[in-house]
Amino acid sequence: MSGKGFKGFQQQAEGEAQNAANALGKSAQHVVNQTTDAGQKAIDQVCKTAQEGVEKATGQASEAASGLGKKCGLRK
Repeated sequence: MSGKGFKGFQQQAEGEAQNAANALGKSAQHVVNQTTDAGQKAIDQVCKTAQEGVEKATGQASEAASGLGKKCGLRK
């Protein structure tokens, strides 16, 4: 193989290697994005569940305080 032919082959191989590396980088970024999205959805769900729990507990505490007030004659 002549020096010129080898140089062309080398450049082609380097180009293909760079293309493969770019594709791998894009795939890795896609996985990171999907993982981030899934994590954010999980956090959102946890926050929603916690907020619902706080609202329920607040309502129950309010009802209990109201009932106690009625028993003590503070409320009608």
